[in-house]
Amino acid sequence: MKKVCVVSCWFPLVAMGALGLPSQALAQDEAAAAEDIDAADNIVVTGQRQAYRGDFTLRETPQAITQIGQELIDANNLTRLVDALDLSASVARQNNFGGLWDAYAVRGFAGDENLPSGYLVNGFNGGRGFGGTRDVAGVERIEVLKGPNAALFGRGEPGGTVNIVTKRADFDTRGRINVLAGSFDRRRADADVNIAVGEIAAVRLIGFYEKSDSFRRTIGSERVGFLPSFVFRLGDDTTVSYDLELTRQEADFDRGTIAIGGVLGRVSRRDFFGEPGDGPIEADATGHQVQFDHKFSEDWSLLIGTQYRETRLEGFSTEPELATARQRLFRDGRSLSRQRRFRNYEGEHFVVRGEVAGRFATGSLTHRVLMGVDYDEFDNSQLFLRFRPAAIGATTTAQATNDIDVFNPVYGRFPLPNPGPQTNRLDQQRAVGAYVQDQITLSDSLQIRLGGRFDDITVESLNRANTVAASRSYSRFSPQAGIVYTASPAVSLYAAYGEGFRANLGATAAGTLFDPETSKSAEVGAKFGLFDDALQGTVSLFTLSKSNVLAADPANPGFSLPIGKARSRGLEVDLMGKLPGDIDLWFSYAYVDAEARQDVADLNFGLPIRKGDRLINIPRHTLSLQASRAFAIGDTRLTLGGGVQHVGTRLGETGTTFDLPDYTLVRLFAAWKVIENVEIFADVTNLFDTVYYTNSFAQLWVQPGTPRAASVALRLTF
Repeated sequence: MKKVCVVSCWFPLVAMGALGLPSQALAQDEAAAAEDIDAADNIVVTGQRQAYRGDFTLRETPQAITQIGQELIDANNLTRLVDALDLSASVARQNNFGGLWDAYAVRGFAGDENLPSGYLVNGFNGGRGFGGTRDVAGVERIEVLKGPNAALFGRGEPGGTVNIVTKRADFDTRGRINVLAGSFDRRRADADVNIAVGEIAAVRLIGFYEKSDSFRRTIGSERVGFLPSFVFRLGDDTTVSYDLELTRQEADFDRGTIAIGGVLGRVSRRDFFGEPGDGPIEADATGHQVQFDHKFSEDWSLLIGTQYRETRLEGFSTEPELATARQRLFRDGRSLSRQRRFRNYEGEHFVVRGEVAGRFATGSLTHRVLMGVDYDEFDNSQLFLRFRPAAIGATTTAQATNDIDVFNPVYGRFPLPNPGPQTNRLDQQRAVGAYVQDQITLSDSLQIRLGGRFDDITVESLNRANTVAASRSYSRFSPQAGIVYTASPAVSLYAAYGEGFRANLGATAAGTLFDPETSKSAEVGAKFGLFDDALQGTVSLFTLSKSNVLAADPANPGFSLPIGKARSRGLEVDLMGKLPGDIDLWFSYAYVDAEARQDVADLNFGLPIRKGDRLINIPRHTLSLQASRAFAIGDTRLTLGGGVQHVGTRLGETGTTFDLPDYTLVRLFAAWKVIENVEIFADVTNLFDTVYYTNSFAQLWVQPGTPRAASVALRLTF
């Protein structure tokens, strides 16, 4: 595994994007599509054309898409990807690995819980690896591409794909600086400066720095990032762009709070049950993207790109033991037995792709086609050491089980145990894919989409502890189809179907590699505009299923078998834009019924999962609502707004009846534009100081939500 360290790059660049109004996401997408086919005087934006998307407006795309734009990110004072995804009711938080990676499910399906959730960055697979949580300082918009699109993207979950569109250099010289201070000694600064060098080149320099304590005692984090981009204009129709990602994060590993006897709230949500002496875990990411964009004509274009990304996560942690025989808490109700772990995880990810997009006519039919190929390499190296408490017996001491009193935590009571060998493995995946899509305009009101993707994948696994190796190759074709009917200028109806698959890394106890997860998905929906398209929305019904889900091998603890099946179905309603009275509105609601479809054993504990059991961390009902309005006060502008988020009851531990309670959060915010280039922002989150829990892995690994918090920010633009 290669390692890249660029310490000299770090400097505390200033500010925090904290202001603005909720964006009209559909309108933004229409504008982005228009930019892709702009004339030569706007040629720089062609470097932002997204692979797999084409030049389709949202109305004529047979799938539900939610866009979270820069203004909405600013208005909600968001700095992390998962916080932004909370705005989409279709997305549910999952186990976040002690706060050190992003994990979420779209429409009920989350993927491999032992890895961060996968997402795209400018169309590249970018979420793999161990680079920590994603900051939004360099994010232009976040696209939640829901439904049957796995046939085109490949290697994803059937519920949908998250694509992050980054801020890239263009030929408009400008900048902004943001600074923020908030509760729990939070301090943040970021800056974004774009500089045009004549008409030939441009550079955009983005950086952020944040340091914060937590409402959880002894917990803290520090993050820094440098995200520059460069664009070079090689001619009226050709651009080359380069993007660099350098981020370094340090955070204390925190498995959260505990439920005693299955009951939450018996201990303070502020108490930390690890060991401060472990020190922080470091998560680093170094990534490079290069894209070449050329327009042959107004109808045909070529996009070629490559990405290389290295990530690393390393450090110690002390975590509650989950096995009943080794956990004293299950006996006396106050002594929490704990493991101590050391991790050195590394990921290397290389992608190269090429895509041709164009349009042509056959008689009275108009075809818009995408044709592409891609190659993907991912190496997942994991060194994992562990100290585990002894089985509880009559003579087992508190030191032997590394206990802590949950009602009166005393840190450093015992010497920190030395973890011993547990896992030392290297899993590798090599994948070649080709895809084609043709959207055919049959009439002014009717379009059909046909396409598919072929993938050939090789997976290799090496157990470096015993030198046992295995390798396997497989291939699959995944079809896609859709139809769009324009019922009126304000309403379009659509239906879509798609298949896909995702490789399962790892092996059985006998060293046999897994088949990939296979999936099928379908949806029908309507897209509409109200008040002369000022308010736009989508209503969709969906059903998804997948098989070859990994589950535990009852005869071989710690290993897995591909015997699981799952299904998800539901309803979504999304509205965004402007109501009469100049009120900006964001509304997102989802009903998701996600369940197991086969009697199996749970992957982690061997607990029975019955057909019909709910999937972990998936609420049936989720709602996100936000409204704001701007008022003129003399020569200044004051914006006042508020929001509500409701998350329903969720299963908190697979194979049990342990639930996380539902919760409703309220936030208020205000933005005051003092003069043209100066704006002040303030917000209060969790206004009523609700006690809530965002996600869980087990009854002893539950993540509590943040109490009431406030922040104030200043934004300067130039």
